[in-house]
Amino acid sequence: MVTRAEQMAKTHQAILDTARELFLKNGYAATSTRDIANAIGITQPALYHHFKDKEVIFLAVITTVGAEIKTGIDEIRENTEQSALDQLTDVSLLLTHKHPADVFSLIHSSFKALSPEHIGQLAGVFATDYVQPIQAVFEQPNMHLQAGVTAQMAASFYITSLSPLFNNFHRIGDPNVDERTRVQILLKMILFGVATKPEA
Repeated sequence: MVTRAEQMAKTHQAILDTARELFLKNGYAATSTRDIANAIGITQPALYHHFKDKEVIFLAVITTVGAEIKTGIDEIRENTEQSALDQLTDVSLLLTHKHPADVFSLIHSSFKALSPEHIGQLAGVFATDYVQPIQAVFEQPNMHLQAGVTAQMAASFYITSLSPLFNNFHRIGDPNVDERTRVQILLKMILFGVATKPEA
């Protein structure tokens, strides 16, 4: 027989799992607590018994996903035999597989709806679990940045340039190539630019 505590724990996890799926797919504004409750088959009051409000659920989801992202990037960086392009390709695939929608837009578009306290917490998660690990990729010896470009600048540019990977509307290059090749087409443009320097 399932105890009340076990049932509560099961419902708590179901809320987080369902919220994760809905938030990452549809974004913060387009996901309501009613949507989450209905998807699980519980009432909104039952959901609020576990979480105070939508903001708390969203923060819990992004904190969990962020920790997975950080762990994944750290593991990718440990493979020092890979080229810079291959490492960034693996980082990009990690991000797109964890986030069905554009991660940068997902997090930053939620700021206008969150309390200042939760904005601060979410910004901290984004900095610690996304920006800093990606910056560490750009700080590696095999990453040759142009003069005047810091790893922090490169990481910010990289993150804000990924939107073509999250939707078909902005897709770049041949739509028939495999996913890894498609990612590398964009990464080569990010890393090496879109034009050659004119000859003097």
